[in-house]
Amino acid sequence: MNLNLTGVHLEITPAIRAYVLAKLDRVNRHFDHVIDVNVVLSVDKLRKKVEANVHVRGKDLHAEAVDPDMYAAIDMLADKLDRQVVKHKEKVTDHRTDEATVDRDAAVPPDGGA
Repeated sequence: MNLNLTGVHLEITPAIRAYVLAKLDRVNRHFDHVIDVNVVLSVDKLRKKVEANVHVRGKDLHAEAVDPDMYAAIDMLADKLDRQVVKHKEKVTDHRTDEATVDRDAAVPPDGGA
């Protein structure tokens, strides 16, 4: 997983970097095929905003969270991304099982193989 962290009006400290990595590790645990993650942390007066684009095979997922506390915003973002990745994973696995069932049914001759 390639991680790109960007700060807008904010310096990315090692503590924030480690916290984001720890939270995004949960996303990577649920779905192994994460290719690239772009995270943008921005500050506008009292409003902290965290945005993330996750590139997985066949789809790009986007989530954002706004909170007065940066760490709370990162937590909310991680929860949103986790739900989206699990939903995408379920869709991919459901699609594959449907395809496998169709292939098995097509392989059996209509007369029962006799």
